[in-house]
Amino acid sequence: MIHIGIAGWSIRREHADLFGTGESHLARYATRFNMVEINSSFYRPHRPATYAKWAAGVPRDFRFAVKMPRSITHGKRLRDAGGELKRFANEAGALGEKLGPVLIQLPPSLAFDAKSARIFFTACRAAFAGLLACEPRHASWFTEEADKMLAEFRIARVAADPALVPAAAAPGGWHGFAYWRLHGSPRMYYSAYEPAVLKTLVGRLAGDAWCIFDNTAEGAATDNALETVRLLGQPHGCAREIPD
Repeated sequence: MIHIGIAGWSIRREHADLFGTGESHLARYATRFNMVEINSSFYRPHRPATYAKWAAGVPRDFRFAVKMPRSITHGKRLRDAGGELKRFANEAGALGEKLGPVLIQLPPSLAFDAKSARIFFTACRAAFAGLLACEPRHASWFTEEADKMLAEFRIARVAADPALVPAAAAPGGWHGFAYWRLHGSPRMYYSAYEPAVLKTLVGRLAGDAWCIFDNTAEGAATDNALETVRLLGQPHGCAREIPD
């Protein structure tokens, strides 16, 4: 199944009627989508009990992508982060079978350094056996050397829009799965995608694909994600189907 979702599960007032009933915003969100990206983990830690509560509140085939803490990626800049990685893995691991990809978003100023990257990815693989996706934001990561290293550690390189360089628009690294992050273009986090763009996107989603809309500032992500689900022709969410 192709996984479609949004960065966060808040439901804006104007979209309330598009979702089914549930005991929480997350439960209602899961009536239309089969995944969500947890971005709050980037800013602050969550207790294992919190992750477990979230996992218990969604259907069996729902999945959570979890963003790695910025204290690791932006604070320590991938160095000497073994202890924090273990703590994060223990926290997010409470999602159990509902844990999907772990997203490693790198700062724009972090250039590819083969030595430090290898040490960091080795620690990542010691902490996480499952899916890992990396979203680099420095041009030096879009090289054959960096791509081969990502593939070696079974880490997918995110296909992002807007793309920093042409190669950033397509999945890279390990091709065991693909992770797409659409931030809104031309205005990041705000701009909605036109129907023609979404149709092109759907034509590229295949296999084990995960697609997140991050243009959440004014609600465009919800409309775009719902339209993408419709174009794919797959069932809405993981619970009952809601009429269009």
